[in-house]
Amino acid sequence: MSGGRLGRLRDRDSWPWRWSRWCYAKWRLIPLLDRWLLGELIAPLLFAMAAFSVVSLSVGVMFDLVRKIVEAGLPVQVALKVLGLRLPSFLVISFPMATLMATLLAYSRLSANSELKALRSVGIATRRMVAPALVLALFMTSLTFIFNDVIVPRANRNAEITLQRALGKAISSEKGDDIVYSRFGKITSSNRGDSGKGLAQLFYAKEFRGGAMKGVTVLDFSRFGYTQMLTADKAIWNEREAKWEFLQGQILTLTPSGSTTRAEFERYLYPLSSAPSRIAKLPKDANNMTVSEAIQAQRLYLEAGNRKEERRMKVRIQEKFTLPMACLVFGLIGSSLGAKPNARTSRSQGFGISVVLILIYYVLSFSFSSLGVKGTLSPFFAAWSPVLISLFGGSLLLKQASR
Repeated sequence: MSGGRLGRLRDRDSWPWRWSRWCYAKWRLIPLLDRWLLGELIAPLLFAMAAFSVVSLSVGVMFDLVRKIVEAGLPVQVALKVLGLRLPSFLVISFPMATLMATLLAYSRLSANSELKALRSVGIATRRMVAPALVLALFMTSLTFIFNDVIVPRANRNAEITLQRALGKAISSEKGDDIVYSRFGKITSSNRGDSGKGLAQLFYAKEFRGGAMKGVTVLDFSRFGYTQMLTADKAIWNEREAKWEFLQGQILTLTPSGSTTRAEFERYLYPLSSAPSRIAKLPKDANNMTVSEAIQAQRLYLEAGNRKEERRMKVRIQEKFTLPMACLVFGLIGSSLGAKPNARTSRSQGFGISVVLILIYYVLSFSFSSLGVKGTLSPFFAAWSPVLISLFGGSLLLKQASR
């Protein structure tokens, strides 16, 4: 046996070759109709993903990086690395929009070429025709969830660290700026002995670096009629005492009679949970949190009695699941609109229709989300109502296209 032929046989035993053969075998198991329709969908899907990603990336990141290259001397290779790290966050935004545009364009073209009419003439229902689009939309839904929960938060943090280091700014993995923590609880009255509920403590730190809070101010309202303000240069969580250790500061107390007392200290232990440091380690923007981080933040706010922030995090947790569902919603609406008899949509028209439908859907989502954060609707209902309403509208469009 010649050396060249032996090499080819060895190549066929390698894992890429075996993997490609396995994929081809699985692809051949899919019915011919579905393979054909999926083939028609993939090209416009890739085109739409590229178009939406380039536009959003240019507006959201590229101009800012170019300004930093010119004004701050940011190296070009670092700017390209940051651009690559920020790409997943814009891909996540483009997935639902690309699904809508791809299904709308593909099915409109097939309808305009009378290919869907030919399928109907042999007894294939419209629901059967749009099934591959829904399968592809479900795949995009799963991909969006994975990107949004696993890839995007880590990529955004790495992008920030890379950018700050390149600009000569020290950055820690445990960091935060303008940390605000509100604890709601019992407020006691020293004279009458009764108690009520309200804002007990308000904790603020200018920054959190390397496990220490800097520029700390605490307002204490836990005693009725008394207002106590504690300021310190630095605060560290004392694990052994289970209290905050304030260094180099002063305490100002305002009594109900109007008198004021002031005391300076070098070290002072203050009874408050470690929640401020745990909140400081979480991303400020809930969109950059993973589901587990969002659940952790929600528990911290529940522990603090901050009902408004707890409710907001509950809404954001539900939105972690409803955001990917937009792919399924747009897949159903786009394929139903495109599968209408005699539907003719060019790429420019498809782009315009996609933008309008996306705008309507996200305005609906933001409106319901605000109602959920406000407390008018439950977090679950506020997050899932736009999805359910849109799926119902897509079902009506599909029923109309089947006539």
